[in-house]
Amino acid sequence: MLTQLLPPSLCPQLPYLGWLCCLGTGCCPLCRRLCLLGWAGRKEKATPMGWQGWVGMGCQAAPQSSCPGVPPSCAAGLPSPAWPLALQVDRSNKQVRLFHVTASGVMEDDTDYKQRLSLGEDKALSLSAVTLQDARTFMCQVGAGSYGVGESSTELSVYKVPTTPEIEPVSGGISIAKCVSKNSFPAPNITWHRNGEQLHNQENDVAILSTVTRESSGLYTVSSTLYAPVTREDRHSRYHCTVHYWLQGHRRALDSQRVKINVFYPAEHLTLQVVPSSTLVKEGDNVTLVCEADGTHRPFSASLRKRELDDWQDVTPLADPDNGVLKLHDVNKTSSGTYRCQTLDLDDLSQIEEEVDLVVNYIEGVHVKMEPSSTLREGDSVMLSCDANSPVGLKYQWRDEKGKKLVEGNQLFLKNLTFETSSNFSCRVMAPSVPGLEQSKKVSVAVEGKPRIVAISSPLYVRQDEVINLTCKAIAFPPPTVQWSINGTAHEFVDKQHIASNLTVRVSHELLQAGAMCRVSNKLGVSEKHIQLLVGECQALLAVPGKGKIPCGQPSGQQELKWKDVWPQVRSREQEWLL
Repeated sequence: MLTQLLPPSLCPQLPYLGWLCCLGTGCCPLCRRLCLLGWAGRKEKATPMGWQGWVGMGCQAAPQSSCPGVPPSCAAGLPSPAWPLALQVDRSNKQVRLFHVTASGVMEDDTDYKQRLSLGEDKALSLSAVTLQDARTFMCQVGAGSYGVGESSTELSVYKVPTTPEIEPVSGGISIAKCVSKNSFPAPNITWHRNGEQLHNQENDVAILSTVTRESSGLYTVSSTLYAPVTREDRHSRYHCTVHYWLQGHRRALDSQRVKINVFYPAEHLTLQVVPSSTLVKEGDNVTLVCEADGTHRPFSASLRKRELDDWQDVTPLADPDNGVLKLHDVNKTSSGTYRCQTLDLDDLSQIEEEVDLVVNYIEGVHVKMEPSSTLREGDSVMLSCDANSPVGLKYQWRDEKGKKLVEGNQLFLKNLTFETSSNFSCRVMAPSVPGLEQSKKVSVAVEGKPRIVAISSPLYVRQDEVINLTCKAIAFPPPTVQWSINGTAHEFVDKQHIASNLTVRVSHELLQAGAMCRVSNKLGVSEKHIQLLVGECQALLAVPGKGKIPCGQPSGQQELKWKDVWPQVRSREQEWLL
């Protein structure tokens, strides 16, 4: 250009503003003349200036000064209507005028852009609601009458940020994963990464196939598929894809989420385990044997066997055929043994196996020994010994029939036996190392002897012709029988070694004189007691701890009821009864 031939000292205000040559009053006459001569008879084009926008937003193109010290507003002052300024757009190789500026002002032409364009005081062109169709060449023209027309242009580049790429692992075939990014402009590209490291196309190793589709909206959809050989170690790898695009002259990127892929491989190792732990299994438990392989091939084929002597018994029919799980319910001693799991990979027909020992802890053969084993009499002593069998250590306890602990250990020594000592004792056998594993065994200690009368209603104060109850209580083993020396209605109550007899009679003259005799007997002997009847006021003859006294002279039914009420106290504290 002519302006480039002039030294800067000639006219420091001589500018070239990209779109416009400075023709304002701020320029010297020589500069204006030279500028006009430089543009006369031809269209001068400066280097295009970039103009960028993205879909749905706005953009602005403003003059750029290449002459230091000259403000952009230099282009705003036009000397006369003979110097028109026009902004045009190139549409399909046809220029459409958007604005024209004359001395009377700025005039906007009636075009499709009319609602979206504006021109600032500095002649900066603004465009709102940018669409893909706005990616065109915009031009600024300045007319200088007979000297010709000067113009400059700029390209509007339109961008659309793509959506975040979506990655999806491929469950079958030779491809690993597929990545898709939609609604971008211009078309972006996709890269693949494994554990953060980018993958590249390599012959016989990695292949990346991408397709670009332009939608009816003018936006682009990019799809990329990753093909690569995988190994067992890749089951822990994380893959992701990245979409790369340009925006405002800068390269940008969006990452997808990181995903694991399904890696199918044959089993190399097998585990067979007992749930719960075999060291804690006890008889009566429910046990599960789980056979698992580290391969991923399905279906999973497993067979289960149990060693029986020198042979293996097939227990597969008892197991779940799909997952190699064998459930054993209410296990016992016979459930113990060695179990074997075998798997067959249906792809390469390889077979591996694993064994586990199932130990069912148990207690059996609980036995109580009594020494001496002969018949026990009052005053004798006896030793009770308890024993049992188990694969684990055992602990013993002795308890009475009420559950009260008597002694720790497997022996219980009882001395000075009496009828009252006769009872049931329990040996409790426990396995401390196996919680919940225990058994009990009861033994009865019976002391034999001839009957001993422990309570009788004598003396008894009565009245002539009165109906009364005569009471006689004894203790003995074997169980005795009770006989009365007079006739009446008898009622008996028996509790273990204890027996009580109530005789209901009417007081006669003969009964008052002779009284009554209670006779208690078994095979070991006889015991007798006499009941004396006296005429007078009723006196309390039978004292019972905790119940007061049993009165005489009441109807027999009431006296019988009283006896039933006090029977438990009478049995437990016989020594306090009045003879």
